[in-house]
Amino acid sequence: MAERRRAPLTALSTLTRRPRVELLPELPRSPLRAEPALPAPSRMVDNAVYSDGRRVATPDSAEESREELGLGEGRLAWLGLYRPGPGELGSLAELFDLPELAVEDAIKAHQRPKFERYGSTLFVVLKAARYLDAAEEVEFGELHLFLGQDFAITVRHSESPDLSRVRRRLESEPALLAKGREAVLYATLDAVVDGYRPVVDGLANDIDEIETEVFRGDPGVSRRIYELSQEVLEFQRAAQPLTGIIAAITAGFDKYGVDEELRGYLRDVADHVVQVTERVEGFRLQLRDILTVNATLVAQRQNEEIRELTETSIAQGEEVKKISAWAAILFAPSLVGGVYGMNFDSMPELDEWWGYPFALLLMFGVSLTLYVVFKRRDWI
Repeated sequence: MAERRRAPLTALSTLTRRPRVELLPELPRSPLRAEPALPAPSRMVDNAVYSDGRRVATPDSAEESREELGLGEGRLAWLGLYRPGPGELGSLAELFDLPELAVEDAIKAHQRPKFERYGSTLFVVLKAARYLDAAEEVEFGELHLFLGQDFAITVRHSESPDLSRVRRRLESEPALLAKGREAVLYATLDAVVDGYRPVVDGLANDIDEIETEVFRGDPGVSRRIYELSQEVLEFQRAAQPLTGIIAAITAGFDKYGVDEELRGYLRDVADHVVQVTERVEGFRLQLRDILTVNATLVAQRQNEEIRELTETSIAQGEEVKKISAWAAILFAPSLVGGVYGMNFDSMPELDEWWGYPFALLLMFGVSLTLYVVFKRRDWI
């Protein structure tokens, strides 16, 4: 079915507009012009082109970086972006022929750490972490790297890691930066893993505090154990895949002729990752044991409280029994005395000499009987 075309808004408005009565002569008006759309602000943090490890240009745009790469061989363009929009990433994808699936992942973010190879382009996703002392919690971020033969594009979705420090470090070591994209990958991985160390120290300190709170009987410690366990699990999900990522990178060293010095550097990073993952696994097991101990201590305290309540309840019951027994004993003579105290015309104590002695003896006998009964039942 052919799609109907909508009439232009100007034409529709002309047909439906009523004639206007002019009270004053109409002044000549300048023709309306559409305001040009403002370009979206660039999220480019830094943009540089390097030759032999030294910065030779600082272009103002990605297009200029692409042009600078054609001015000489062995050049490397390094573009750093912070939370770019889909349009800006789309432009970079066209300029540097980035893989479509990887660009989609970088736009959506919230990806797991991974390493993928699309022809000559490497795509790496890393999870950064930093410990916030004031809040006593771990903040996680995400970092994407596109690494081509002559370019490196870093897309950061969080405050950490500080890639400006990574860039300054490499610029201070031109011989290392001259090794190309693998040098950028190594330095970025090293910065991410180095950022894990303060997190490990912060988590260790939190666990020590939790152990103290558990044995002190803090009522809110269970919630803190749960929250810290979730942080440890998320930290483990961020750090543990790095072992496989570095293994996949090193597996292609011989095929792609990676410099031997870089191989040693990456092996050193892999050793640090193993140390971090081992400590994090220890934290997870330690928190599990702490949670078990806390549950045991809570159950013991609850049992103690129940025992104390039971003992108090039993003691109260004994007191009630005693009070009830004495109340019954005292009630019996009161009942007999109440009956004999009524104003009848014919009363034994008025007509017979034994009336009062009999009433007193009856009161005493009933009270004594009740006393013996309650005594045998241990109510008194």
